[in-house]
Amino acid sequence: MKALQVVFVTLLYSLTVSAQVLKPGKCPDNVAVQADFDVTKYVGKWYDIKRLPASFQNGECATALYTLRSPGVIGVLNSELLADGSIHTVNGSVWVTDPEEPAKMEVFFSEMAFPGNYWVLSTDYVGHAVVYSCQDLGQVHELLAWILSRKPTLSKSKLERLHGLLTAADVNVDQMIVSNQDPVYCSAKH
Repeated sequence: MKALQVVFVTLLYSLTVSAQVLKPGKCPDNVAVQADFDVTKYVGKWYDIKRLPASFQNGECATALYTLRSPGVIGVLNSELLADGSIHTVNGSVWVTDPEEPAKMEVFFSEMAFPGNYWVLSTDYVGHAVVYSCQDLGQVHELLAWILSRKPTLSKSKLERLHGLLTAADVNVDQMIVSNQDPVYCSAKH
């Protein structure tokens, strides 16, 4: 009977968060993050290159603009171009929860009921960033991941290297969606 309840709850949750990546069990506890992460170097504009499906992100030309609010706290403005031509934006805050591990942050958006993990697995601050989030949801966990770039594109060799980091964090990179960052298509957003 208990197994049937677990299956039912898992299926119910899957229906309510369509397009999310759910996996059985708990979040991995051995995910490596960026050593010596410096939040002040992270601020600025980032382009979404690839991401795991997320019910809250459905557009193209997605960008995130990070601004320093105070030591260890950055504001974030996410924007994307929706299929109907409108621009969807959402404001949030990202903060360092433990100064000993500054790459393990939390993010909060007003449309979310609770903060989520925002872990920077890798960044060189000027070219790429790999962001990871995992939330335990009882018998399953939800994965989110993004590959970001300071420019609308990344080289194939750089993407392959970043795929390796995500694979090591138990992310199936084959499930990732390529974000359209075509300058002509995205010009409606700017």
